[in-house]
Amino acid sequence: MAADLTGSAVNLAGVQRAALIFHPDTPGEAVWRIAVEVNLVAGLSLSCQYSLHGDLARLRVPGARTGRRADGLWQHTCFEAFVAADSGPAYFEFNFSPGLDWAAYRFAAYRHGVTPANLAQAPGLNVRRTADRLDLSATVHLAGLAALSQARRLRVALAAVVEEDSGRLSYWALQHAPGNPDFHHADSFALALGAP
Repeated sequence: MAADLTGSAVNLAGVQRAALIFHPDTPGEAVWRIAVEVNLVAGLSLSCQYSLHGDLARLRVPGARTGRRADGLWQHTCFEAFVAADSGPAYFEFNFSPGLDWAAYRFAAYRHGVTPANLAQAPGLNVRRTADRLDLSATVHLAGLAALSQARRLRVALAAVVEEDSGRLSYWALQHAPGNPDFHHADSFALALGAP
């Protein structure tokens, strides 16, 4: 089965549904497609559901860990969300590992001024795996992140890093900026959530 080369987003009853596309320099040979649904619930939480379809026997997927905060998750298979208020250069990065570990960072501007984000509680993660499908759902509670919880609209970039059994990484996003894979780039923030 061939990978879906065209990203798309559909807004149904407040839920944004989209297909991630691979970066042209890093096609994922063992991944057929990655779909995601995202929903902003009354400014209180952000819910993301990722569904990777492919030959999971050919992928390196982290096994269950402790569900703790950890750095460097993007170096292996993980799912990501980048979220910014509709105005201003600051944004947040959230990483979700299939091993249940997570990370949260605040950037003052594009790849500048990074600090750990102070979440009121850890993201809620759930993972389900079959031979040809990996589902991860993540709920980020926005309490304590006033820049996001009080914003009228949020700009969102959704992404995934997938590690094949060879160690090769492929990079998936709603939309890729020109050049090397870069989920932080403004062009990647392709979804808008919240009030018009």
